[in-house]
Amino acid sequence: MTPGERTGPAAAATIPGRSDALPSGEAKTAAVRSMFDAISGRYDLVNRVMTFGMDRGWRTRAIRSLGPPDDSVVVDLACGTGDMARELDSVGWHSVGVDLSLGMLGAAPGCFARVQADSLALPLHDACAGGATCGFALRNFTDLGATLVELARVLRSGARVALLDVSEPPNPLMRLGHGVYFNRVVPLVGGLLSDRDAYSYLPRSVAYLPPTGELLSMVHSAGFVDIERTLLTGGIAQLITARRA
Repeated sequence: MTPGERTGPAAAATIPGRSDALPSGEAKTAAVRSMFDAISGRYDLVNRVMTFGMDRGWRTRAIRSLGPPDDSVVVDLACGTGDMARELDSVGWHSVGVDLSLGMLGAAPGCFARVQADSLALPLHDACAGGATCGFALRNFTDLGATLVELARVLRSGARVALLDVSEPPNPLMRLGHGVYFNRVVPLVGGLLSDRDAYSYLPRSVAYLPPTGELLSMVHSAGFVDIERTLLTGGIAQLITARRA
């Protein structure tokens, strides 16, 4: 049995099926934890296949946006199997990965500091970190606004944050093609390689992302300034950077 594989009907029931309504509140937290526990064993493989390896470049871009490494701790929120955390360490930062899913943390290869925790209650001191990253998880937080406030709490004044997530291409033709791929191909391939329900839920979870203006306003309200949003690879991904006020 792979790490995080579902072990019974109760665990499976927490991942919403294709015809189920998207959960909220505690039900969403349970669904997210169960989903990532379920796909942890093959998460890296499916991620590389689904993005054609482009996720590596996106993570590198996010890390570079933090500026030159200065020996500070960088919090990698929703670190998953540690791709971002390990790259942070490799360039000279000291990463601390935080994730809700014990299955993902257990499946993470290599050695890096990691802890299982809810994003609303990070087990970190105030102003202890010199930076923060988050890769493709904004839509998975139960309360995004409160999560951003909690992230700001653990950052020193002037610390930079880099938030990656999916986006919708502005070009109509590219948006159409990406929509077909994301909503039809991803669940199909994900079901063949890993878990059908989980990879049907992931494209639907984009509905949790606020509109761009609202999202950037949330970042500002949480205590960040100098906020910038950059579209990557034609707009299929976005990078939001900001500085702790």
